[in-house]
Amino acid sequence: MKLIIKPNKGFGKIEVEINEELWGEIERLGERYGVSPESVIEIALRGEFREPKGNLEELERKAKELEERTWELEKEYAPLRFKAYGLSEDNRILAIELSGLIAENSQLKRFLRMKPERNLELRKLISYYLQG
Repeated sequence: MKLIIKPNKGFGKIEVEINEELWGEIERLGERYGVSPESVIEIALRGEFREPKGNLEELERKAKELEERTWELEKEYAPLRFKAYGLSEDNRILAIELSGLIAENSQLKRFLRMKPERNLELRKLISYYLQG
């Protein structure tokens, strides 16, 4: 495989022949660290390697333990989130019904020639539940 390195400015470019084994290793490094193969080559050319602070195996073990703990907490809180979603949908339905009843009450008061009430706090509460 031919690798062509072009500068951001200017005309100079470098052409390098890379064998398939080396290119495969570059792609594996890119997948492992979540970067593009071009970034791996750029880091290698610039020498911007970072040495891990501490024991790498110990850090990987701690990360694995934290990931397992995260999934345990996810299993624990998933039912609670589902119930909270159900309650928020119930609140939204109740807010819609309440809004309809307020409108009906207002119409009845107008029909009876009574002064309609403007309850701003109740309207804000209804608006809150309809938004969320």
